Amino acid sequence: MATNGDTYERELKYLLSGDTKAVTKMVKTCDDEETRGYCSMVDSPFLVIRAAGSLGVDLVALRWDVSFPIEVKSSENDVLYMSKSERLIDQAIRMLESCDRAHVMPIYAFRLKGIKGDPWRIFTIPSESDLRGKVDELKGRIPQLDVSKSGNFIMRWNDGMKLSELLNILSEE
Repeated sequence: MATNGDTYERELKYLLSGDTKAVTKMVKTCDDEETRGYCSMVDSPFLVIRAAGSLGVDLVALRWDVSFPIEVKSSENDVLYMSKSERLIDQAIRMLESCDRAHVMPIYAFRLKGIKGDPWRIFTIPSESDLRGKVDELKGRIPQLDVSKSGNFIMRWNDGMKLSELLNILSEE
């Protein structure tokens, strides 16, 4: 039996892979702009690989023009405090260090449960990394995780970029 985390990892995998059944289900409560973003994956999908936990990421999305390592989080609460778990803090730091070395942007995908419309929000980790290619162009557009006074990461769902918005941006270029 899949845990909630596995359920949402699979949902995101199928959406980014352009799975027609998953996209159709997602867009039932989406507005026209959100629907356009999700439907763009049917024609321009990613190859999405579920990663082993030891990599510090849940999914790796690959496409001819851009690739992302993705950590998936889900909650019924619209704010996630990573300070509640030392493991989450270590995971974020390891993910950022690995991404910096490879010049790629780490992505956090936050799925809010029980919401109509686009339930996914996208964030990246604050960094001064030297990104290249399309991800360098996206760097200033994707919101960064907040950082508390004590240096811990905070994800506020309302402050994230809709996944459908990111998909619309990627489909335009």
